[in-house]
Amino acid sequence: MSKIPFTGKSPQARQQQQVTSDPLQPVEAYNPEHPLLEDPDALATRLANSEDFLRRNKSVLLGLLAVVVLAVAGGFGYYIWRSSQDGKAQAAMFQAVDYWEADSLQQAMKGDGRNLGLERIASEYSGTDAGNLANFYAGAAALKQGNFKAAVDFLEDFSSDDLLVQARAYALLGDAHLEQNQNKEAADFYNKAANHNANEYFSPIYLLKEATAREQANDYAGAISAYDKILTEYPAAAEAAEARQYKARAEGLAGK
Repeated sequence: MSKIPFTGKSPQARQQQQVTSDPLQPVEAYNPEHPLLEDPDALATRLANSEDFLRRNKSVLLGLLAVVVLAVAGGFGYYIWRSSQDGKAQAAMFQAVDYWEADSLQQAMKGDGRNLGLERIASEYSGTDAGNLANFYAGAAALKQGNFKAAVDFLEDFSSDDLLVQARAYALLGDAHLEQNQNKEAADFYNKAANHNANEYFSPIYLLKEATAREQANDYAGAISAYDKILTEYPAAAEAAEARQYKARAEGLAGK
């Protein structure tokens, strides 16, 4: 028996090319690579096999379809529910922020008996945009009240696509850690604030805070590096004069 593989150039293939369903059709028009297009019987067999597969696996296929439908419906339902929750949270935030801006921090945090405070809004509406924003306001309020650990907890739960607001949150985290004598952690957060959408308006302020925190942590090399960054990258900033003065002091403490 010949071991020549059956290909389009083999003798068997050439024999097939000479057999067509239409004697008037040119031999060259037959396409052996796509037999279903040329052979109705082959197409019918393939369809029959597909129908048999569907019959044998009907329950499995229906189950998969049900899973897909439930997933889509569940996702849509969650979107609707979350939108309604966010609307409720925003309505609750209105009065709480009003108290916050008036510096009535206790009412802003705890509520006034009729309206929720920032603490409950952040907790009960977590996962919504308004609940996320409540963490920022609550963190800032707790910092003002001297509840530094609570401030860290709230601010760590906050995130924003607004680069300036997120940088401000990092700076507030630095303040909260500094108040707890966690100087290295404070310096690291000030550094994040300075480099998050670095700009000439706020970055020099955050860098000066970073340098101060590093000095308090006895990291004089780190402090000098922060002062240098102000002097080289933001020489026109108001903080540059202080950076120049404090850098000389830090170099003296470092023994340079």
